[in-house]
Amino acid sequence: MSDKKIQVEEQRFKDYLASRGLKYTPERRTIFWRVFATHKHFEAEDLLLGLRQNHQRVSKATIYRTLTLLVKSGHLREVIFGEKHSHYEHVHANEHHDHLICSGCGKIIEFTDEAIERLQDKVCLRYKFESESHRMQIHGLCADCRK
Repeated sequence: MSDKKIQVEEQRFKDYLASRGLKYTPERRTIFWRVFATHKHFEAEDLLLGLRQNHQRVSKATIYRTLTLLVKSGHLREVIFGEKHSHYEHVHANEHHDHLICSGCGKIIEFTDEAIERLQDKVCLRYKFESESHRMQIHGLCADCRK
């Protein structure tokens, strides 16, 4: 994502915070920019470690609170739950995908499948249900770990 696009997203985040009476603090700015410099799935602990390695002091509590705000504002998506932590990824123009998660090595494979999307639409129609989102995660072993 280019710096210009990140600046647009940053303004959208500032507006989100302001609409809730929250401030865009220097710590939140540091976290925001670090998150958007990351181009893969990450955990809060990864973010904390990266900030500390760059001598940027932000508390763990501030990181967790800011990640929650980034999820609520639509900038991040929590993709994997378990073991007392979440993984995060950017939300890019509502591009939807699902995940295969290797229980052996932790590899995350992103995929899209039109048949799955059509099936969920069919299920929602059958039950007169209006879908807002869904998250599919298939856990198992990747080809490397099965060897």
